[in-house]
Amino acid sequence: MTKQTKIPLPETEAEAEVKKDAATLIERVVRNYDLVKLAPAPIPENLVPPPSKRRRYRRADEVVEEAEISPVAEAAAAPEPKPAPRPEPIAEAAPEVVEPEVIAPAPTGKVPAPVAVPVRFRGEKHTVNRQHLRDQGLIVPESSVTALLEEFRIIKRQLLYNAGQLGQQGMGSAAQRILICSPHPGEGKSFTSVNLALAIAAEKESEVLLVDADFAKPSVLSMLGLPGGPGLMDALSNPDIDVADCVIGTDIPGLWVLPAGSATTSDSEYLSSSRTAAVLERLTQGAPHRIVIFDSPPALAASPAAELAKYVGQAVLVARADRTGQGALEDAISLLSACPNIQLLLNAVHFSPSGRRFGSYYGYGG
Repeated sequence: MTKQTKIPLPETEAEAEVKKDAATLIERVVRNYDLVKLAPAPIPENLVPPPSKRRRYRRADEVVEEAEISPVAEAAAAPEPKPAPRPEPIAEAAPEVVEPEVIAPAPTGKVPAPVAVPVRFRGEKHTVNRQHLRDQGLIVPESSVTALLEEFRIIKRQLLYNAGQLGQQGMGSAAQRILICSPHPGEGKSFTSVNLALAIAAEKESEVLLVDADFAKPSVLSMLGLPGGPGLMDALSNPDIDVADCVIGTDIPGLWVLPAGSATTSDSEYLSSSRTAAVLERLTQGAPHRIVIFDSPPALAASPAAELAKYVGQAVLVARADRTGQGALEDAISLLSACPNIQLLLNAVHFSPSGRRFGSYYGYGG
């Protein structure tokens, strides 16, 4: 008996429609849009790597067999070779001993200040007439102690103490200079200057230079009985003159005198010049124990007193008890204000409420 097969009948439209609806969404998309045309071009065979070099990715739970381990992994998993044995150290030669070089410290850059050469006065010494001093009521060296000498001992002690304090405060050579002045003429400033110089000359560790700075009416040389000569104004006006060569020596130990010099109508202008500081510095150069006293003109009568006040550490303003008014004192102090330390000395006092006689001159005037 022959085997009979059933010939399939063509699908009807209804069956095709049902089958079409039963297809998946992907199948419908592929069928309707012909996505095969959108596939990438095939890779040429010469660019396809052999299977041994292809990288194979596996899942996290997949077990890799031994045959699938790559040579790189085998090399990584291979045990590290044992290091070759280290050779025996070769004995090194003893290093050469080098003594360290001693380097002197670099200089700090501070250059010590040059030491000033002391100025020594070498002028000819002249004899001071003691009787002439006594006739004027001045202190007489080598004579008995008098009330006048005791009063000027007290005055000089205060001035010397102030000079030491000013020197410690850094005032320099100006601390060694003292200006003696008065508001008006005839109030005793020259009398005070000479007596103070004689009192300081008696000091054992100090010397004094008395400068006659009253250029219009000098009186120091005549009071001491000394001859005239070039002086301070000559050194200020002529740079070729050394002021130290103008100083006159005396037979009184520790007492030197500098005359006023030639008279001029420009004394104030010379004092205000830049040369004045150098000339006055020369008088105390290298001599810290030398005191310079200036007998200046009256402050209200001539201008040199105000100019000299710029170069001194102390000023003593002499007032006469029976003549000097308060207004004149105030005006004189104002003119001397360039000096940092101004002191008042009352002259010709005949009565003291306390009974003390300090500062009086027992009727003497200068």
